[in-house]
Amino acid sequence: MNEIGRILISCQDRPGIVAAVSKFLYEQGANIVHSDQHTSDPTGGTFFMRVEFQLSDITDKEEKLKSLFTPLGDHFGMAWNLSLASRKKRIAIFVSKAEHALRELLWRKHSGDLSADIAMIVSNHPDLENLAAREEIPFHLISVDKNDKQKAEERQIALMSGKVDLVVLARYMQIVTPYFIKHYPNKVINIHHSFLPAFVGANPYLQAYERGVKLIGATAHYATEDLDAGPIIDQGVERVDHRQGLDALKRIGQYIERMVLARAVIWHVEDRILVYGNKTIVFN
Repeated sequence: MNEIGRILISCQDRPGIVAAVSKFLYEQGANIVHSDQHTSDPTGGTFFMRVEFQLSDITDKEEKLKSLFTPLGDHFGMAWNLSLASRKKRIAIFVSKAEHALRELLWRKHSGDLSADIAMIVSNHPDLENLAAREEIPFHLISVDKNDKQKAEERQIALMSGKVDLVVLARYMQIVTPYFIKHYPNKVINIHHSFLPAFVGANPYLQAYERGVKLIGATAHYATEDLDAGPIIDQGVERVDHRQGLDALKRIGQYIERMVLARAVIWHVEDRILVYGNKTIVFN
């Protein structure tokens, strides 16, 4: 991991992009270990690419690599980002009372699946403070006044400033406002306990039960100013039938939520996601 770099690229599709990137890395002495690409249309569409490469002493060479890559990026009109696998992203996990999504993320970190640092847990309820204490993760209780949400969000943003790269809403039962979102564009991941776009808003499992659904699911997406309408990262479903009551649907749904959210967070911290309009390209 100390020698692994990643480049994410998006630009207008044209011949020569893959060759140019590969040639650049070869000239720097790097060895490509993974390469994925996708085009929205081979004749003038948008081209997306993720390259993972190995290079000794990459930390010392990072700024030089960026400087040397800039002319190539300008030539192709690229939006690009170079990151180091060894530089773990710092996560703030927002929760309310439900613990299942938080526990899954903690377990993934302990197992080594989630290569990130959990900088803090933020909540509008005290219920999960003991869990945070056992994990030795700073816990911050910030109550939210429904008539003045920005006051709480100002405290949250100040708390995270310079300390957090990604915000994960792990069943945080508050709607974050555009004021909050603009500070972390495409860096707030939400788990919605429904297979969007179906059953938006409150009580999705009750809505699903009353409709007699045969599939239930969950959706992980980047939060945007439009409620539950941001770019979708991952979704999961399970088949159900008339035998499952409301409580059973909730249990099954919580399992899906845990899996889907964990995958989305892991893909983000491993630089596997490119946002394209209101969609995502996920090199998983």
